[in-house]
Parts: sequence; C-alpha cells; structure tokens
Amino acid sequence: MSLNKQKVVLITGASAGIGKATVNLLLNEGFIVYGAARRVEHMKDIESKGARIISMDVTDELSMKNGVDQIIKEQGRIDVLFNNAGYGSYGAVEDVPLEEARRQFEVNLFGLSRLTQLVLPYMRKQKSGKIINTSSAGGKVYTLLGAWYHAAKHALEGYSDCLRVEVKPFGIDVIIIEPGATESEWSGVVLEHVQKTSGNTAYGKLATAFVETLKQMEKSSTLYSPDRIAQLVSKAIHTKKPKTRYVAGNARPVLFMRKILSDRMFDRVLYQMFKI
Repeated sequence: MSLNKQKVVLITGASAGIGKATVNLLLNEGFIVYGAARRVEHMKDIESKGARIISMDVTDELSMKNGVDQIIKEQGRIDVLFNNAGYGSYGAVEDVPLEEARRQFEVNLFGLSRLTQLVLPYMRKQKSGKIINTSSAGGKVYTLLGAWYHAAKHALEGYSDCLRVEVKPFGIDVIIIEPGATESEWSGVVLEHVQKTSGNTAYGKLATAFVETLKQMEKSSTLYSPDRIAQLVSKAIHTKKPKTRYVAGNARPVLFMRKILSDRMFDRVLYQMFKI
C-alpha cells in the first residue's frame, strides 16, 4: 500500500465547491477521504467514487464528535483536517442582526476551532498531521457590506498563526488557503443575504451596486475554479515543509494593492470597483 493510501483526510464543507473538488482530487491521488457536510444528499456523487460520507454540522458539537469518533474507529488516525466549511453573510453593519453576526463566527471560526480541538489529540499522539484552514483574500482585505464575514476571516488568520506555533513541536503543520473569488455557491448566498438585509434600507444604493458588480464577476472569467484551489490543498499535503499560506492566483492583485496602498486609497479603489 502506498503512503498516500495510508493517509486519512477529513474535509468539511464537502457538499459543494472547494470541498467537493478537493475530495475528488485526493480520491484520485489515493487518499482515504472522509467528506463531511450537513447536506448528505449532495455528496452521493463523491460517495460513489469512494469517499466516506459523514453528516456533520460544524455548529453542532455532537455531530462533530461523532464524526471524529467514527474515523478513529474505522481508521485509527486522522492525518489531514481540511477545515473548509464556511459561508459569507453580507449586509450593512447597521442592518445585520447580531444573531446572524454571531452565526458567521460560529460557522467560520468557532466550529472550525472545536473540530480542530477534537482532532488534535490524535495528531499529537501520532506526532504528525496537517490542519488546513480555508481563509480568504477577505482575511487580509475588506469590501463593502462584508463586515462580519471579513471580521471572521481576519480572526481566522490570527487564530491559525497562533495555532501553528503551538502545535509545531508535535510535528503538526497549520496551513492557510487564501482564495479570491471562486466558482461556488458562496456568491449565491451572499447575494441573497445582501438583498434581504440591506436592499430596502438606507444602504440600498450600496447593496444594488454590490449585487450588480458581483453578478458581472460571475459572468466574466475572473472567478477561480475550485479545482485549482484543490490543487493548492494537495500541494500543501504532499509538501514535507509546506508554506504557512497558499494564495490563489486571482487573490494576488488585491492583496498586493492592499499592501502598497493607504487605507484611504484602497477605499477609493473599492468605490471605483463598485461604481459608487
């Protein structure tokens, strides 16, 4: 049996987008892959290809614990945890209910952290492991109407840095993936939340501009393929000494602008981009 076939990978958010693309790629590479998501019915295709399917909600403690227990019972180890589950909820700060704001953090940070806590004892015991967290270019920059999403991703960046230095002595790597705009269900959720939350408020003009710009991006070729993000994840897994961060190609220009421009200048770029 090859080394790859001995490695066990748990991927959250496996029902669509980056998660599903990564499951497919790693299966082809010979890994034992567990795909976890709430929508089990959307994972039948990857199950037919050999993925082990787990019903998991990262806001539900019991489902996460049961999922990890199942993998350990069946495989005895977890070599890679790809924390990919997440979503974007957009709307003006004044309009977004705090319950929704808290859910952004619950899904994008606290659920991820709890699952990591459940997996870490096994990685420490085996003295190896890789924890890969899907952040975003949005973890380094900001945009209109995305305060809570960007806040959660900025927090994830800092959390991952701290986690990395804590677990390195145990032979565990922590890696951040920073995609830009990617083909996925993410934009559909964002559009729905923006229109519902701020479409008919004092921020309606901003919401309309945001929606139109995002729709134009979807029609263009600027969106990154989930398959290319999956390739970055694979690279991080295969590399003996992986980078701390992997930036997807279309995220590079905006991250570069954020680095060289002042806050006010970057603000103006945003207004120009959204034609405001």
